[in-house]
Amino acid sequence: MRVLSRLLLLLLLVFPATLLLRGGPGGSLAEAQDLTEDEETVEDSIIEDEDDEAEVEEDEPTDLAEDKEEEDVSGEPEASPSADTTILFVKGEDFPANNIVKFLVGFTNKGTEDFIVESLDASFRYPQDYQFYIQNFTALPLNTVVPPQRQATFEYSFIPAEPMGGRPFGLVINLNYKDLNGNVFQDAVFNQTVTIIEREDGLDGETIFMYMFLAGLGLLVVVGLHQLLESRKRKRPIQKVEMGTSSQNDVDMSWIPQETLNQINKASPRRLPRKRAQKRSQEHTRVRGKDVQASCSTHVSIYALTILINIGGNILRELT
Repeated sequence: MRVLSRLLLLLLLVFPATLLLRGGPGGSLAEAQDLTEDEETVEDSIIEDEDDEAEVEEDEPTDLAEDKEEEDVSGEPEASPSADTTILFVKGEDFPANNIVKFLVGFTNKGTEDFIVESLDASFRYPQDYQFYIQNFTALPLNTVVPPQRQATFEYSFIPAEPMGGRPFGLVINLNYKDLNGNVFQDAVFNQTVTIIEREDGLDGETIFMYMFLAGLGLLVVVGLHQLLESRKRKRPIQKVEMGTSSQNDVDMSWIPQETLNQINKASPRRLPRKRAQKRSQEHTRVRGKDVQASCSTHVSIYALTILINIGGNILRELT
């Protein structure tokens, strides 16, 4: 019991002392100092952030001004407000590959001073990047003076390359002119994406040459078959007809009147050897004439085939 009472007394003495130590002025002062230091660091960070933002805001206008200055220095010349341009494609806005595309450009001087139209140029460019040239055409020098309130028309033509058929490209047509003060202007008369049309021809050079070659080959085949049939006919042996061994002497003609026998003998005289020789020579001449005719037809067909091949080659060279 004494021990418990002492412990309780000790606890009663220690507990208030601990409370006094925690809630004393020293502890509160330390906590206040910590709080003030934290507040000062937060305020300093806020001030630094505000200074950085102000510096960024000050830098942005200068960057924009520099960009504008660079654009003004490196930019391409623009069109003059005192001039107006129009364009007209002669055969419509169709651009067939490997064919002439012709257009007219009209220029109107709406100002009070003369304009000097210097040149007209055109080019095909990559649709996704107009800085990349696909086909650049030669600029047409004009050097034409257009007085105030007057108009002028200029003609230009170009040929799209054949491999460009069936694909879209950016077509840029520029008209370059200047005033009397030396100010240079450039008007993009046409700046759009167009599709090059593939050329559709009924017959090209290769097709014509192929047909001519097939016709000559067919002619040679016909001549060869004709010669083969003629040679087979000449080689075929003549079938001999057996006449037998009987003669008129073995026949009893006593019952036939003598006048009739005399007429029969007069109607069928024996053939002379000279006549037989003439007949053989005529047959030989006829056969030889057929051979000459066949050889002539062969030479003519070969000559005609050679002419056809030469004509086809010339046509193909002209088309290519």
